[in-house]
Amino acid sequence: MSDDLQRRDFLKGAAATLAALLSERGLNAARLPPAAQDEFKGQPVACALIGAGVWGRELLATMSRVPSLTIATICDSYAPSLKRAINAAPKAATAADYREVLSSSAVEAVVIATPSHLHKDIALAALDAGKHVYCEAPLAASIDDARAIAEGEAKTPKLIFQSGLQGRSNALWKHVRNFVRTGVLGDAALVKTQWNRKDSWRRAAPTPEREQALNWRLQKATSGGLPAEIGIHQIDLVTMFLNAPPTAVSGTGAVIAWRDGREVPDTVTCAFEYPRNVRATFSATLASSFGGASNVFQGSNASLYVRDTRAWLIKEADSPLLGWEVHARKEPVQDETGIALIANATKLLGDGKEPGKEGPVEPEHDAVYLAMDNFARSVRGKARPAATAADGLVATVVALKAHDATLEGGRVELNPELLRVDAAKKE
Repeated sequence: MSDDLQRRDFLKGAAATLAALLSERGLNAARLPPAAQDEFKGQPVACALIGAGVWGRELLATMSRVPSLTIATICDSYAPSLKRAINAAPKAATAADYREVLSSSAVEAVVIATPSHLHKDIALAALDAGKHVYCEAPLAASIDDARAIAEGEAKTPKLIFQSGLQGRSNALWKHVRNFVRTGVLGDAALVKTQWNRKDSWRRAAPTPEREQALNWRLQKATSGGLPAEIGIHQIDLVTMFLNAPPTAVSGTGAVIAWRDGREVPDTVTCAFEYPRNVRATFSATLASSFGGASNVFQGSNASLYVRDTRAWLIKEADSPLLGWEVHARKEPVQDETGIALIANATKLLGDGKEPGKEGPVEPEHDAVYLAMDNFARSVRGKARPAATAADGLVATVVALKAHDATLEGGRVELNPELLRVDAAKKE
């Protein structure tokens, strides 16, 4: 009994220490997007999904499980896609034209999951129609279109606009972000991110016209390539953790595995220059699945190894003792011992429990679920968007500039003016 009480007292003290650590430098709850963990009470938001392709159908499957929203309408201009999608929401209305959706009084908000180059017209029309908007990332396939969306959002301050940077809703990533920003890593030096999957990206279709439409990711005019269509989430993670966008990016790219006439590389490497001389790399290939997706943040005191649902802190031998790590879960990470970082660790510690030993190791909900829930709660005034249009603009510009660098095989500077939305347009 005595040992148990001492243990719980220690854990509560560790919780206070950790909470204080995560509050340093102004990192208090008021500045962070609210977590969507409490039970939703109120009228669910009636949403329409526009774009029922492969990713759109995955979104539908997730949306159908989110209590804070209902699927009112599914829209796609291609009838077979619409037919496949309706299985996820058999009670939803269907439409072939997004303008029909926007004219419906039964729809409060839209989720845009069309190909990136089609986002602008739909997003601006939705805002003009008074609909709240969740727009998948990247915001667009061009910087001009992305800026047009962000500036259109700035003119409608009463509407909620959320960019589809679901990593910003990832419960684990938000938790780990605080460790980076409070200096636990020491002097941040190098970040390495990767995404690997053997996949041609090419899709077959019954007609040449449909095949061209389906394979928009392979064409320069309509695709942001691997950096924007896939890497944007990991690149945004780096920007989010370091709390600043990069100032320049260098890149190389080539078609290695899929020599089928495509216009964008299937293998890329990008090197980003961040403030304070921090360097970050993003590499991706469609030629191999080995290694999957991962992110490593290296500093003088410790490093972080971050995946989608798990993360570990690996301390240097000469780094200072933090205190709370004594009772933390330890796991092998490559040739090192990693301290498992648990998304709800502070709450568990406060309850006298040991994170990773008592309670789940992984977050209860995935990032897409949390992003959809956050969007619905924001519409109801119960949260703030985890990723705003301005966030989406920065992420899109950075990713598209990285894509340009891979096409040109050189260094591209990022003009800070491209990342800003004129504040006067909020008036």
